[in-house]
Amino acid sequence: MNRQRAQEIADSPVMANVTYEGVPIYIQHVDHANETARVFPLDDRQNEYEVPVSMLQEH
Repeated sequence: MNRQRAQEIADSPVMANVTYEGVPIYIQHVDHANETARVFPLDDRQNEYEVPVSMLQEH
């Protein structure tokens, strides 16, 4: 995924089907300078972490 699309998904009120390493995630924030996204798994909202935007997959 690219930064622009990740930001669009993060800004949207509609939940998108996005995964990181096969795990459904929610994008909380996109860091354009580092090309990373702050995400959490949908089934573990307390487990936030940063991942490379390029590793996110939209389905």
